[in-house]
Amino acid sequence: MENPRRGVYLLPNLFTTAALFSGFYAIVAAINSRYEAAAIAIFIAMIMDGMDGRIARLTNTQSAFGVQYDSLSDLASFGIAPALVIYLWSLSGMGKPGWVAAFIYAAAAALRLARFNTQASSEAKQFFQGLPSPTAAALIAGFVWMGDAYGLNDGATILVFSFPLTILAGVLMVSNIRYHSFKHFDLRGRVPFLAALVIVLGFAFIALEPPLVLFLLALCYTLSGPIITLAQLQRHRTIRKKTEVSDGMNDHTSDGN
Repeated sequence: MENPRRGVYLLPNLFTTAALFSGFYAIVAAINSRYEAAAIAIFIAMIMDGMDGRIARLTNTQSAFGVQYDSLSDLASFGIAPALVIYLWSLSGMGKPGWVAAFIYAAAAALRLARFNTQASSEAKQFFQGLPSPTAAALIAGFVWMGDAYGLNDGATILVFSFPLTILAGVLMVSNIRYHSFKHFDLRGRVPFLAALVIVLGFAFIALEPPLVLFLLALCYTLSGPIITLAQLQRHRTIRKKTEVSDGMNDHTSDGN
């Protein structure tokens, strides 16, 4: 009987560990009221999380251990960390409703990751079901970073933006709304020169005003899901109506014959 392999692949798990470290650091920074550093740490965790899977595929070092470790890291970096950061930044001033909103976000992130793991083999590669947890974390971290930079942590901001934004991000993660995964993009293939120019301009805009631009990018992607879902529902209804009209005309012609 063949003995099971022991040990883990080092390279991809290094990036996963870096993502986990960034999420943990975000919590520590928020506890010390360093909210800009906390938000940046969450964005760094996103970069590390995006690289570990690609590194594993490129080096053919995928493993069941890596999948589970990545999920636990995602829960810490994109579930617990953003919830605690926005709670310490603004929601703590609301009392019980504030920590309940933060818990809803954290629990939704856990449910989102569990559902993704169980449906990974059957889920369409072109779309995600529900808002991806890294994007939800970017939405929260971007808002905290922007709010801290512009001094938007007063009571009105908490009531109008922080509280509903936290709950909305949690609800969208566990919803059935579809989001583009962009997995069909081939990063190793050739792209037009114009595409390279657009990427350069994108980095330039981010460098000009990082908190505002990153928050708006996360917000646009978050809003794209409901828009895509509504457009698909409308297209399906239109096709169904045309089919019903066509079937009705065929039945009428048959009756006439």
